[in-house]
Amino acid sequence: MKNTDRIIRLKTVLARTGLSRSTLYRKIADGTFPAQIRISIHGAGWRESSVERWIADPVGYRHERSESHVQ
Repeated sequence: MKNTDRIIRLKTVLARTGLSRSTLYRKIADGTFPAQIRISIHGAGWRESSVERWIADPVGYRHERSESHVQ
């Protein structure tokens, strides 16, 4: 897995994970998917490295407290 910190948007996350939008947000609420980070007043995205970590181990993924998220 490459170590990247590029920000990717919702459409890309859904395409890479195969999750539906509602499932993605449910997993974020449960702490089983990385939370998005704010990139502007009305925009948010995900760290590519966090999404890649989830893809590598979706069952074992747990949100780390050090990751930033939208509040």
